[in-house]
Amino acid sequence: MIIGYTTGVFDLFHIGHVNVLRNAKAMCDKLIVGVTVDELVQYKGKRSVIPFHERIEVVRACQYTDVVVPQYNMDKVGAAKKYKANFIFVGDDWYNTDKWREYETELAEVGCQVIYFPYSQGTSSTLINQTLESLRNK
Repeated sequence: MIIGYTTGVFDLFHIGHVNVLRNAKAMCDKLIVGVTVDELVQYKGKRSVIPFHERIEVVRACQYTDVVVPQYNMDKVGAAKKYKANFIFVGDDWYNTDKWREYETELAEVGCQVIYFPYSQGTSSTLINQTLESLRNK
């Protein structure tokens, strides 16, 4: 069985999220999705609009997910080992960054390959948030 793993905040769930999950599921038999808990979102210097308990239910409702779990930390290698993932899926905005080149090496040592998917141009939670904020301020 081929197992895939991906993570995200999944705030203001949009077509970019659907694209990643659809593409990931097409490459594996079982797709495990980590949804970032509110505390980790804050640690990264951000704040989600939708609370964790609602975001995780939205992701669980997506037809492309098989298992949805909380993501408590950024330990990609630990997650790959825990879930026995063959692939970790991530957006190509991380491609060739120092952090992800390091992850690729570490993950390869545990038999997991990083797959980069094209970033959905024009669609992001940040852009949606900025648009909503500007509309509210009119």
